[in-house]
Amino acid sequence: MSEDAALRGRHVLVVEDEYMIAEELGACLREAGASVVGPVGTLEAAMSLAASHPVDVAVLDMNLAGVSVIPLAAALEARGVPFVFSTGYDASAIPIGFRDVPRCEKPISFRALKRALARLLAASPR
Repeated sequence: MSEDAALRGRHVLVVEDEYMIAEELGACLREAGASVVGPVGTLEAAMSLAASHPVDVAVLDMNLAGVSVIPLAAALEARGVPFVFSTGYDASAIPIGFRDVPRCEKPISFRALKRALARLLAASPR
């Protein structure tokens, strides 16, 4: 199954505080047939959307204007929602409990991101 086929009809939460990157992520995912939840650029807005909208998978920027996204990652993990980190940081910046989470380094390769999301969805029991 292609990455686009795996994303078609899926609800993808996009959490990114850099406007241009957020817009590009949203456009790429919509082009693949995903329903984009967001994008949002603050932890508070992301937590609210995650609690009030269906989410199948998420793309999380690690650092939202100096605020860690880890509380959202923990909430998604508790709900069984898979996610990928989008970050300019190396793996050592990720807390130990989340180092196995797939990571797409910035600048983001949209093909690699779609591939990572498709793998997460295929492995998800949801």
